[in-house]
Amino acid sequence: MMKIALTGLAFLGPALCAQPSAPSPIPAPLRPLPWGQLNFLHTTDIHGWWGGHLQEPSYSADWGDYISFAKHLRDRADAEGRDLLLIDTGDRIEGNAIYDSSKPRGKFTYEIAKEQHIDLICSGNHELYKQESADGEFYHTVPDFSPNYIASNLDIYNPKTARLEALAPRFKKFTTENQGIRILAFGFLFDFTGNANNTVIHKVKDTVQEGWFQHAIQDKELDLIVVIGHVDVRSDEYATLYATIRAAQPDIPIQFFGGHRHIRDYRIFDDKSVAIASGRYMETIGFMSINGLNTRSSSHHPRKSQEPKPTFSRLYIDNNLYSLHHHSAKNLTTFPTPNGLNVTTQINSARHSLHLNRLYGCAPRDLWVNRAPYPHPSSIFSWLSDSMLPDTVKTSSRVQESGKSAIAIINTGGIRFDIFKGAFTKDTAFLVSPFTSRLRYVKDVPSQVAVRVLPLLNHGEPMMKEQGIDLAPPEVVARKLRRQFFPELLRPAFSKLESNAQAQLALSATEHHNLIPGYTTHDDAGTDGDDTIHSPIDFFEVPNCIQAVVSQGDSKSDLAEDASLPTHIDIVYNEFIEKWVLMALRYLGESYKLEDTEEYFPGKSFTQLMVEWVEKYWGVDGEECE
Repeated sequence: MMKIALTGLAFLGPALCAQPSAPSPIPAPLRPLPWGQLNFLHTTDIHGWWGGHLQEPSYSADWGDYISFAKHLRDRADAEGRDLLLIDTGDRIEGNAIYDSSKPRGKFTYEIAKEQHIDLICSGNHELYKQESADGEFYHTVPDFSPNYIASNLDIYNPKTARLEALAPRFKKFTTENQGIRILAFGFLFDFTGNANNTVIHKVKDTVQEGWFQHAIQDKELDLIVVIGHVDVRSDEYATLYATIRAAQPDIPIQFFGGHRHIRDYRIFDDKSVAIASGRYMETIGFMSINGLNTRSSSHHPRKSQEPKPTFSRLYIDNNLYSLHHHSAKNLTTFPTPNGLNVTTQINSARHSLHLNRLYGCAPRDLWVNRAPYPHPSSIFSWLSDSMLPDTVKTSSRVQESGKSAIAIINTGGIRFDIFKGAFTKDTAFLVSPFTSRLRYVKDVPSQVAVRVLPLLNHGEPMMKEQGIDLAPPEVVARKLRRQFFPELLRPAFSKLESNAQAQLALSATEHHNLIPGYTTHDDAGTDGDDTIHSPIDFFEVPNCIQAVVSQGDSKSDLAEDASLPTHIDIVYNEFIEKWVLMALRYLGESYKLEDTEEYFPGKSFTQLMVEWVEKYWGVDGEECE
């Protein structure tokens, strides 16, 4: 693939971010967009971050800015006779207070999302965990984006008729406006099993054998097949789809768009087929282009046995106004569009009405999900296991009134984002812990069994593996599956700190020519995919689950089987991992069932408990943090 040239560092002046509390982006060296005949903008795993990142300059643009950006790129494509399509591959909900703190949940999300024209869109797994969110897709997202919403392997029990039907059309065939490129598109979800019972997900290996799919891929009046999906681009599901389509269409170009793993990635299947994944949380806008496709001027001719090979290019755009201005050739005055500004105002209004700037306390330091090893003072999981969890468990009636010892276990994947030093707000709470899970417990488990549950949760694969659901953060799982790209970034997990661990965490800007730390992506096409030239950020593995032990007034996160404990102890856990905890106990010879469990703090979510801890231990008298 041709290397992308590095542009000069053009200072665009102070970029005023659309959301009033967002930081201005920092100028940095940029690579240009690799425009082609057919171009795509791709978002995935937005998880409700419509307002952008209000504590990170590199990702501080909002959904309104994206709307303006897409408008300018569409205008350029039209002026130059090219085509531009917008793609979104799911998980638009759960992960941000705009969605998770609204009542009903999604009150603002659907109205904000639909303001962007999206040409191909599908569901993620987070849209399907709860019946109400799946119904939200049915009542809002599908009609808002019709006929562009595709559900190739997803059915829903129609909430109006109770009949099982496809959530949306199985595929879409269309011709691009400017060049007349004939496209067949599918929209898939990985083989997910954690969905609510009002939806049905058909396994990909079964779907590709269905008559409608086999008939669709035999169409010879095509120039390109596009597969969008909430699917890891290196998954068995996409390997199956690729092999099936390629067997039917040996020469046609195939473009995949993936997601779910929260990373930037690009996979080359063959010289006519590639896949892109475009990050998470509105940190990344993926840009994809293809040259060498048949167009309207050539499509009436019979397809030749030897077609020219298409060329594919990709760029991962940091979602900030410095990048967006540069790539659209606009500035502070010319960049905002009326629709973009209206949506920015809409987002700000939603944030204000939800009181997302309400201050609960002041975090004394940064606490990282992946930028620090576990255990470590800068690890958010060390804070949880050493402070927040034991302090919280001690306040329960089981400890206070009954004197019962407990082991509290949570999965690391339930913690979604870092805590930055300074203001810990309502917004922060939902960024860190957006889910509705509560703490539940199994009472009076034999201690010699209880102490073996955590090791089994962390190392009991494949016994503990629930197909399609992971206990660790998505990006951790993704890195484990891509060790060939990250040999220098992965660190041993679960080890005690070495004397130089703090030095490992320090990033020397002078060694990287004063570059801003950020994404430094390794993929099948090399290391030139990021639009912004960054210095690398350390990335550490974390275990599937962590624990805190509260026994006889003492608390600890590490526990040997011969530690001093009463003969029986409670196992407390976040609700999401209940099936795994019970499975582990059965594997260890204890036949606990769902009816043997209870809520540990009745009526309170884990997020509420975390906020109470912050108010007690990090609370401040003033209105601001220093």
